Amino acid sequence: MTAQHLQDTVTLHNGVKMPWFGLGVFKVEEGEEVVSSVKAAIKNGYRSIDTAAVYQNEEGVGQAIKEALEQYGVAREELFVTSKVWNADLGYESTIAAYETSLAKLGLEYLDLYLIHWPKAGKYKEAWRALETLYKEGRVKAIGVSNFQIHHLQDVLKDAEIKPMVNQIELHPRLTQQELRSFASGHGIVIEAWSPLMQGQLLDEPVLKAIADKHSKSTAQVILRWDLQSGIITIPKSIKENRIIENAAIFDFELSEEEMAQIDGLNQNVRVGPDPDNFNF
Repeated sequence: MTAQHLQDTVTLHNGVKMPWFGLGVFKVEEGEEVVSSVKAAIKNGYRSIDTAAVYQNEEGVGQAIKEALEQYGVAREELFVTSKVWNADLGYESTIAAYETSLAKLGLEYLDLYLIHWPKAGKYKEAWRALETLYKEGRVKAIGVSNFQIHHLQDVLKDAEIKPMVNQIELHPRLTQQELRSFASGHGIVIEAWSPLMQGQLLDEPVLKAIADKHSKSTAQVILRWDLQSGIITIPKSIKENRIIENAAIFDFELSEEEMAQIDGLNQNVRVGPDPDNFNF
């Protein structure tokens, strides 16, 4: 079912409800920039915030959450906060320590979702064991992975006690990842898109502009609507309040089957981020 409202949720395979739509803070500067963007998002109805240890802005995200809870009357339980363990910390003990560090920086007692950021060869299975421990101890509500290809997921599933609940991947109309999406769906793993707007590279795409004009929407809004109608969680980044509001104004129109197919047809398997099979930093 397509999300009908900004705060609509998808139920993960463990019963936890995750918002379909959220704010990503990749490359948002620590300090005032990240504080103001996260607060603007929460003030305007966003309930999901996605950060990561390597973004180096968890303290600002935490400060924004604290201030937003006080100023806007939002309860912590209404928010869905995600962070990720970086490659240098993959391993059993080091992943648990990294989780503690992220929690401390965020000033939170738990995370709603904790992800392995990249499938670093030879390291991610021990990290997954650590995530399972954190989950079983009730320290995190849901666990998952990011940038995992089918073969990485197969490798994890072979020995996992608990299946990943989410796989956050680069996904946009130039990289639709259909095979990976089908595999994940078959295993009850929800797909979440990072860089849904291809870092702005799609905003002048003629097919998208024509669809946008027809609906009196922006190309960004069309892409984000396509995500939701495709059953994909999406977390666009913005530091401007007007753009944060605009990105979420996608619940008052619907793309036709033909328009959805046109957007699917833009796929070229082109990435703006690293190839997960060749990223071992």
